[in-house]
Amino acid sequence: METPLIETARRPRADAVRNRERVLDAAKAVFSRGGPDASLEAVAKRAGVGIGTLYRHFPTREALFEAVYRHEVQQLSELAEQLKEETSPVEALRRWLHSDIELVATKKGMSAALALAVHGSSKLYADSQERLAKAVGVLLDRAVAAGEIRSDISPKDLLRALVGMCYMHDQPGWQASVLRLVDIFVDGLCLPAKIGNSNHAGAALPVRSARSASAGLRR
Repeated sequence: METPLIETARRPRADAVRNRERVLDAAKAVFSRGGPDASLEAVAKRAGVGIGTLYRHFPTREALFEAVYRHEVQQLSELAEQLKEETSPVEALRRWLHSDIELVATKKGMSAALALAVHGSSKLYADSQERLAKAVGVLLDRAVAAGEIRSDISPKDLLRALVGMCYMHDQPGWQASVLRLVDIFVDGLCLPAKIGNSNHAGAALPVRSARSASAGLRR
């Protein structure tokens, strides 16, 4: 009697999965700071793995960049879903934009540290921008429907404005200045009756908090 062949996909070992997650977390932290110490060796050291382990998971610098960037875009998409359920429309929008600054900081740091040529028209960025526009669009539509935000701005307008603010600042500590500018920008989008109700409660909700709050997720 013949035994039927059952094809099973080989799953990565649990320790390999943990190592990969540690490298992604470490890469975000190291590259977000930027500077001369933002090297692949620094990423491996922070992750507690050998440089050989890092290269086994990410054989090129570009592969690590892409994995970190896609990972953060995914977390921002999940964060938008979380925020629309648990806070006011304007503050949800504000807090998501604050968290998006972390993604821009990571992108800037990796581009400099890894000496990568960043092209906004590349497939990676085109796909990511579509996902981010969809995520923030959920929050923007909700705020507009609530009568709290003007309706003549698009999700891509918001993303262009935020990126412009981030890339105008290159000095250490630039994120704090951009957070303040984002608050001013969001206040400017509020309809007059709602401006006085804004409390700037949107201290950045880290992308990682969305990860811990979402079921089934392990930033």
